[in-house]
Amino acid sequence: MNETRSDPQGTPGEVFLAFLKLGLTSFGGPIAHLGYFREELVTRRRWIDEAGYADLVALCQFLPGPASSQVGFALGLMRAGPLGALAAWTAFTLPSAILLVLFAFGAAALNGPVAQGALHGLKLVAVAIVAQAVLGMAKSLTPDRERALIAVLAVLLVVIAGGAIGQVGAILLGGVLGLWLCRNGDATSSPHLFPGSPRLGAVLLMLFAVLLIGLPVLAGLGQGIALFDAFYRAGALVFGGGHVVLPLLEAEVVARGWVSADAFLAGYGATQAVPGPLFTFAAYLGAVSSPEPNGIVGSGIALIAVFLPGMLLLVGTLPFWNALRRWPQAQAAMRGANAAVVGILGAALYNPVFSSAVLQPLDFAIALAGFVALVAWKAPPWIVVLALGLAGAMTAAL
Repeated sequence: MNETRSDPQGTPGEVFLAFLKLGLTSFGGPIAHLGYFREELVTRRRWIDEAGYADLVALCQFLPGPASSQVGFALGLMRAGPLGALAAWTAFTLPSAILLVLFAFGAAALNGPVAQGALHGLKLVAVAIVAQAVLGMAKSLTPDRERALIAVLAVLLVVIAGGAIGQVGAILLGGVLGLWLCRNGDATSSPHLFPGSPRLGAVLLMLFAVLLIGLPVLAGLGQGIALFDAFYRAGALVFGGGHVVLPLLEAEVVARGWVSADAFLAGYGATQAVPGPLFTFAAYLGAVSSPEPNGIVGSGIALIAVFLPGMLLLVGTLPFWNALRRWPQAQAAMRGANAAVVGILGAALYNPVFSSAVLQPLDFAIALAGFVALVAWKAPPWIVVLALGLAGAMTAAL
């Protein structure tokens, strides 16, 4: 297949503004974030084609770390180079991180039925966004019976196994079945080469390993290093992202007495109320940790440390992903893996997105209205976010 270089085509400022909008409006967790990204950057802005986006999602599901943030980082890298990647991560991460640090200082709290109703409306937005993503990706990535079958089997595996094991297992199963069932199909792997050189990739993968092994040795030199080590290990060892990181963070900060159990749970509740990646919970924990460094300095240390390993792994792996995708067998496997990604999104649409948000018939009606607005009326996602948040608040008030 003919491949083209993914040379930067935009500016860091363009990337920053695009991801700032996403960082302010992307409620609903990592699977919903992937839906927001697809609508804004694949469908509307056309920064990457559907198959290339699915390739990125499949790779990031394999790697430890926050999958949606890794996808965003890679899209920024492809669009505007290293500064674009930094702009994407900063703009997508800072809104929720700032809100959580303010919450840690006691400057923000969400109480009362109207505020809780608005938050519930934002959960319903996630239902509409993920449903739209499943529909759109299914049209392009499961166009035949074989790949539709792989998507259904992926749903079954995710439902039965659950968690990160089910997701990674579904992609592996999709790849194996793709070798068997999708050998003669049209290539769905993107013709674009992801940026980076194998030499740089090897250096970054080595740096990831050196930090993972070396930081615990140096942790005794000071609390700042110990704090960085704790959050780096949490980010390095979590597969599936999102809620999977919570028990690791609890083991690091509550068990050591740095954060009380009550403060941990309060921060977790606040994290559900803000847009953006769940990993920004680390900013709250760093701010309330004891002893020093805490506050602004502690939040910065924890935030960088929890995201760093996933980004090192991603950028280190991308050049080798290019080489793998050139092989005909790998292209067949990717067709199956991309179909499995559709199945993973489909399973997540039901649980946790639908099951945690649609609690009564009126909830279903509101979510359906948001879906129709996105699909039939082509409404911008941020308008749907505002409308459904307002609908949730009004429902609670009445």
